Amino acid sequence: MALSILPIRTALATPESLATALRETFGDIEIRRGRVKLDIALIAEDGTIVPTTITVDSPMTEADHVKEIHLFAERNPLPRVAAFYLGPHNGRAQVSTRIRLAEAQRVIVIARMSDGSLWSDEMQVEVSLTACGG
Repeated sequence: MALSILPIRTALATPESLATALRETFGDIEIRRGRVKLDIALIAEDGTIVPTTITVDSPMTEADHVKEIHLFAERNPLPRVAAFYLGPHNGRAQVSTRIRLAEAQRVIVIARMSDGSLWSDEMQVEVSLTACGG
């Protein structure tokens, strides 16, 4: 009796699934570049644990603060990676986390401000050792 083992690859997201996730999260609101800084390595040695820091330029006052920060990875099995909910009580609009990246891809962060505006930043990240079943 012969036994063959085949690697199982997880389906990766596509630019279309990313567009769908963005539309489901933000509707048709214009997403502008600026106010947000994504700090992530351009080359990730290990896609299973990629340090990521997001900073948003905001005074974090009652009148002007960050309400939400959303992180997306274009080619992960699920493009929505994380969501953070903030308010003026946070004092500083900065979050740090570690994410998994299935392969080289565009990582996008979008912040929703208290006035409803959306601001973004993105980086193309190369991955040496893939994650997410890659």
